[in-house]
Order: sequence, then structure tokens, then C-alpha cells
Amino acid sequence: MLRYILRRILVLIPTVLAISLITFIIIQLPPGDYLTTVQASLAAAGDRPLDAAELARLNERYGLNDPWYIQYWKWISGIIFHGDFGDSFSYGRPVSDLVQERLPLTVTLSVLTLLFIWAISFPIGVYSALRQYSAGDYVFTFVGYLGLAVPNFLIALVLMWIGLTYFGQSVGGLFSPEYRDAPWSLAKFGDALAHLWIPVVIWGTAGTAGNIRILRANLLDEIRKPYVTAARARGIPSRRMTVKYPVRAAVNPFFSTIGWILPGLIAADAITSQVLNLNTTGPLLLNALMAQDMYLAGSVLLISAILVVIGTLISDLALAWLDPRVRFRY
Repeated sequence: MLRYILRRILVLIPTVLAISLITFIIIQLPPGDYLTTVQASLAAAGDRPLDAAELARLNERYGLNDPWYIQYWKWISGIIFHGDFGDSFSYGRPVSDLVQERLPLTVTLSVLTLLFIWAISFPIGVYSALRQYSAGDYVFTFVGYLGLAVPNFLIALVLMWIGLTYFGQSVGGLFSPEYRDAPWSLAKFGDALAHLWIPVVIWGTAGTAGNIRILRANLLDEIRKPYVTAARARGIPSRRMTVKYPVRAAVNPFFSTIGWILPGLIAADAITSQVLNLNTTGPLLLNALMAQDMYLAGSVLLISAILVVIGTLISDLALAWLDPRVRFRY
């Protein structure tokens, strides 16, 4: 096992470097650069555009006159040797400071959402499989279709409308207006918990619906296999047999999806976070892409790529612990 982990870590390094190179190239593909976006914004607002001398100074400062591979080397070498992710053009601050401000909330919401997905989808998936074609199965299947079909940002908009219309309170943000700028206290912590469940439920809707369908299909397949029939013929109690064998084999997707659910929650749902006014990395990435802020966008995408690789490793180790049929070749 240790050899397997070390080998995966060694493979992680060139994989992340390759992803960072591809990401940087893709960010460079749109015509123009950050200064082009600034000039267009000034022109749209009716302001005086930057003169040639100012453009030359900013190009020299940000190295935008250099070829893309030199810009990439400056960025990636700064990360590797100095832990410096570069400066954000649009914010005028180090990228590491911007990410550190938003990453804790993003990780907290993502982990809570992952736990919510597991806690809701596991019992419902088992119930739907064991009570196939029952009224409850039809209800949960219909809700699952809705969860997969309705975008998360639309659910956020509906909740905001319900909150304002019927309760006179906005569900956006992490704090109520009276606690937004107040120092931390027990009341402010309780207010944060009162708002925290809203993004967790919204972010977890699609993942919960997908996991219910996967677990239901896998468990239906397992309970029809010959070993289940043989166990029932030997008189093993149905509930004990179901939990010990079919459920244990069908629950693998819960662990195998860590590799894509967790980073997907961290980097994705930028529109939902924008609607709910949450200071997560999603809106930060969206604004960076719109402003062609290559160092900020590349850094957020690089962190997401690292989380994908780490999440995949955690999924493999969890599967090996859960399912004895999984074996690693060292």
C-alpha cells in the first residue's frame, strides 16, 4: 500500500504540471489580454482610454509583451520555488492572499455538502431499491429527476424569492445585515449556522439526486445475484444479509465519486455563489476569466486540479478499505 501511495504521489507531479500548462494555454487563447479588457471597459463606460505610454508601462510591469511560454515559466517557477502564485491584475493584490480569503469558506461548504449528499442519498437509495415500484420509490425517483434537471442557481433564485415574499428575509450571503460587520460572537456564529444550510442544500441537490439513482441501480443489480438467493435459502435474516453483502458492494460509488464531487463543488457553482452573494472561489474564478486575469484564473484551476488528483487517491484508498475485491498492483 505504501508503495502504491508513493507511486501515485510521484505521478501527481507531472500530471499537475501538464494540467497547469494546458490551463495556461487555454486562458491565453481568447484574443487580447487583460489590458485589452480594461480598454474595452473604459470605452464602454465613456472614460478616456489609456494612452500608449501607460499601456507600455503596464505591459512591461505585467510581462504581457513576453511570449506565452515565458509567462508560463515565470508563473509556474514562482509557485514551485517560492510559493508565489503571482499578482492579480484586476485586484492589484497577490493571488495567494485572494485565495486564502475565500478558500476556507469554500472548503467548509464543500465538505458539509459532501456529508449532506451522503446522509440523504444513502438511506433513500437503499429504500428505493428494496421497495422498488412502491409509492415512495416513485416519489423519490421523481424528486431525483427534478434535482438533476433543475440548475442550482435557479433553485437559489426560487429560495430567495420565497424568503423575501413570505418571510421578509433574504437568504443571500452568510450573515444577516446586522451581523455582517459585527465582531464574532455566539449570536453571530448562530446566525452563520442559520444561513449555512441554504448553500449546502442547493449545492448538494444534483449530487444527492445522482447518488440516489446510482445506489438504487447498483443495489437492484446486487440483490438479484445468485449469492443473495443462496444466502436467503440458507436462512440468513434478510435485513442482516442485505446490509452485510449487497449494500456493502453497492455503496462503492459513494467513495469513488470523491475525486470529482469535492473539486467540482470548490471550483464550480460560480453562478450559484454569485446569486447567493457568497465569497467563495467560484465568483473569484468567474471574474478572473471575464477579466482575462491569467494568474488568478490559472491558480484557482491549478488548485482544483490538485484536488482532483488528491480526491481520486482518497477514493482509491477508501475503496480498498471498503471492498476486499479491490486490489492494488504495486
